[in-house]
Amino acid sequence: MRPSYLQPEALQTFIRTALAEDIGPGDYSSLAAIPAETQGKANLLIKESGILAGMELAGMIFTAVDPRLTVTFFKKDGDPVEVGDIGLSVAGPAASILSAERLVLNCLQRMSAIATKTHRLSALIAHTSAKLLDTRKTTPNFRLAEKWAVHIGGGTNHRFALYDRVMLKDNHVDFAGGIKEAILRTQAYLQENKLSLAIEVETRTLKEVEEVLAVGGIDCIMLDNMDIPTLKEAVKLVGGRFPLEASGGITELNLVAIAECGVDFISMGALTHAVKSLDLSLKAY
Repeated sequence: MRPSYLQPEALQTFIRTALAEDIGPGDYSSLAAIPAETQGKANLLIKESGILAGMELAGMIFTAVDPRLTVTFFKKDGDPVEVGDIGLSVAGPAASILSAERLVLNCLQRMSAIATKTHRLSALIAHTSAKLLDTRKTTPNFRLAEKWAVHIGGGTNHRFALYDRVMLKDNHVDFAGGIKEAILRTQAYLQENKLSLAIEVETRTLKEVEEVLAVGGIDCIMLDNMDIPTLKEAVKLVGGRFPLEASGGITELNLVAIAECGVDFISMGALTHAVKSLDLSLKAY
């Protein structure tokens, strides 16, 4: 199912502002060097194996730059690709192809890297019931594309932003005066303002997990930076009453062991903030 944040208005706003940043008043290199009537063709060349992401967005970018550009897709979002594959072909005014090139590649390369990493890590825990979540540790103004890439790679999107889920983290709890106070104030605020939002509470110790259970009225408990024995104790303590999310200090090395503790979700900021772009290029032919 298409993620709810992929609204046409949001996509067009992203493309418009990204093109304004890159092209500004004009792509003078292309305008100066290439006659306006020159037509061209270019292929998206795959130079590294992985999971392709950003193809739908690429098509939208080409159209936004110049509706006269024609894009032929040979691969789609989520497809595995190998070195030597051709992802798409674009044809039309040569200057327009060049004006769109960098934004198209920036999106495709980063999104494909995220989708590839998400797919690989999700496969490692496929034998468990745990789902891999992304976080808000995203590139400013590029969150939409990065979370979309996680979705394409088979991961699960966590909250998109601060407004679509309440997450009471350690600083919220400390400033509020404790877990009970933070939860009760949040419940009252949501009711007073007629907001229907899930409430998740971060816990750092088993004692804090017990405090959350005593108050109740929440939707998920985050287990932050807990070691394997503590995670197992927390799972046993909660006993399925609330979904559990493991977070903090999670790497590829300990991911499987954490998933096997019985948690429902595992969030990893590294899905979006620690990836190396997939090697792709757009070459004229």
